[in-house]
Amino acid sequence: MRFINQVFAVTMLNILNLPKRIATSTVAIVGVLSVVLVFAAVLSMAKGFERTMIATGADDVAIILRSGATSELTSGFSNEQTLIIGNMPGVLKDGDKPVSSAELFVVVDITKRSNNKDANVPFRGIQDGAFDVRDGVVLVDGRMFETGKNEMIVGRGVEQEFVGISVGDTIRFGLVDWQVVGAFEAGGGSAESEIWTDVRVLQDAYRRGNSYQSVRVRLESPESIDALKEAAEADPRVDVDVSSERDYYAAQAEGLSRFIRILGYPITFLMAIGAVFGALNSMYSSVSARGTEIATLRALGFGPFAVLVSTIIESTLLALVGGLLGGALAYVVFNGFRVSTFNGNSFSQVVFDFAVTGDLLVQGIVTALIIGLVGGLLPALRAARLPVAQALREL
Repeated sequence: MRFINQVFAVTMLNILNLPKRIATSTVAIVGVLSVVLVFAAVLSMAKGFERTMIATGADDVAIILRSGATSELTSGFSNEQTLIIGNMPGVLKDGDKPVSSAELFVVVDITKRSNNKDANVPFRGIQDGAFDVRDGVVLVDGRMFETGKNEMIVGRGVEQEFVGISVGDTIRFGLVDWQVVGAFEAGGGSAESEIWTDVRVLQDAYRRGNSYQSVRVRLESPESIDALKEAAEADPRVDVDVSSERDYYAAQAEGLSRFIRILGYPITFLMAIGAVFGALNSMYSSVSARGTEIATLRALGFGPFAVLVSTIIESTLLALVGGLLGGALAYVVFNGFRVSTFNGNSFSQVVFDFAVTGDLLVQGIVTALIIGLVGGLLPALRAARLPVAQALREL
């Protein structure tokens, strides 16, 4: 108990003396703040991208691609094959009609609002069942396109991030003029980064004959995907890969998310080294300025270990303040910040929001505390070893 009382008394004295060392303390706080801010900002990009992709997926919806295809762009089916897939076991039926959508996927160039440069945007041809095999897709402006016409609806993300693609606009892709007649939301999923039209119209516009690239089906239950896979493997008329929508989009998100983390963690580590030196400088200055004060406490009976622990606590508290401020600033500035980035799997842009999540903030605070502990250790050892007689002669 005596030791705890000593630590508490010295720590309170250190905190009360902080205004006298405001400059060095501020340097330490700002250093840690910067580390946490950059850490949260960079990794919130990966979190936001993952959340957008995963929000697109459902366990009771399957995506069927040609065997070996890594994305819709490299897949392909005939009309006959899409009909075979739609009637396989495990696929939900509405009466005698399968709940499915055979789709075509092409990429078009549209000018970004942020830099006035062209970027690739997915242009998807869908069948009537497209809304039935996707959860949370709703028209929020305008109307649905009419079958057989050069009309399209756009995701909210596309409408907000790109020029000339709002409801009522007419835009030219290739040799065809298209009218934007509606806008839709998809619960924050990647579908909001796409443009949709009648698949037959898109086939004609891009001379794709009667071909498709993917088939989406609503399953009778999430477990029904096993029956669908078995049926597809046993049928020689099709050679396909079957994935749940959730697994498919999780795999699509993995590459970019891993790249961001590979980039983000080293940057944070390098900045943390700088912050440690800032904490070292602050605490060494603190120990130097309080040399006689520490010696007086020692002379009054305060143990060296109590001085050591209180100095580490001071450094950790300064780092904690910096971490909390950095986390709060990251949340205010970056959470919900909307951007678009290139998705190498589809060779097109995906619009998503940065996500400063609770686990990121916790990781940032833990990083701040580690910086405080490391930055305060050596100055704390110096304070504990400070010769009492020498410091008292300076009074």
